[in-house]
Amino acid sequence: MNVFVTGGAGYIGSVCTEELLNAGHSVTVYDNLTEGHRSAVDPRATFIFAKPEEEGNILNAVKTTGPDAILHFAANALVGESMTNPKKYFHNNLVNALKLADAAVECGVKKFVFSSTCATYGPPDRVPMTEDLPQRPINPYGEAKLMFEKVLIWYHEIYKLDFIAFRYFNAAGASAQYGEHHRIETHIIPNVLMVALGQKPHCEIYGTDYPTPDGTCIRDYIHIRDLAQAHILGLQPGKSGFYNLGNGDGYSVRQVIEACEKITGKKIPTVEKPRRPGDPPRLVASAAKAINELGWKPQFPKLEDIVKTAWDWHVKHPTGYPD
Repeated sequence: MNVFVTGGAGYIGSVCTEELLNAGHSVTVYDNLTEGHRSAVDPRATFIFAKPEEEGNILNAVKTTGPDAILHFAANALVGESMTNPKKYFHNNLVNALKLADAAVECGVKKFVFSSTCATYGPPDRVPMTEDLPQRPINPYGEAKLMFEKVLIWYHEIYKLDFIAFRYFNAAGASAQYGEHHRIETHIIPNVLMVALGQKPHCEIYGTDYPTPDGTCIRDYIHIRDLAQAHILGLQPGKSGFYNLGNGDGYSVRQVIEACEKITGKKIPTVEKPRRPGDPPRLVASAAKAINELGWKPQFPKLEDIVKTAWDWHVKHPTGYPD
């Protein structure tokens, strides 16, 4: 299959591109490199340096490559920044995504796979979280993703564009070649591993008085290669709809730090800080729908296995990608 991958120079997109190529697909990566890295693009893929804000840029790229499917990862994804600069998030995560959906319709693309987020739910009514929960995002990042989910529903109804939208929980880990290097790093595992590498003096724990066994927030972590495999399964014809992607097992902040200490053999100093506004005590996915309908099965269900792959990559790339 000929697959067009937006954001393929980013963390999730780079590993998904690698897995697509390993599975025998041909891949074109479209990325503006504001968040991604050129050296994170598998050399077997065709690369298009993108400027999606330019008129006709996305349409011309899709028209030229003639893909069978589009995997849309490209987005801004800092929740806090979305609260101070919502314009950036609605323009990139909604307006540019709409241009891509329009290009898919005009060029006769049969399948659209969208990288959505659990942030579309907002604080959940219950956990584990299922796809039928009310969606009440509490920040522009989640709102923009939800708005584009609604675009896909209508484009499926009217234009017959088949789509899969994956609502991620916490992507983590690495493949042997590609890993996590954000210019602004907000994810807990790489931040803890930076302490083990001697790049930070300590890691922060935000809130120790939550109603959880050890008082810290509980989150669901999913290996990046398991995410990639879900996207490949999402290319199946006749499949359409919304799917949560997570392991279904939650780990507290303290458990993550303990796992990192065990894998690295390093003591991780911590500093306890007050809760951050809006952080729910527990976010854990039910991925039963993806398992039952797509045949997805995570290969890295244990936190220590996820941390081990991340640590191996960071040891080999202590400063991330060279560009």
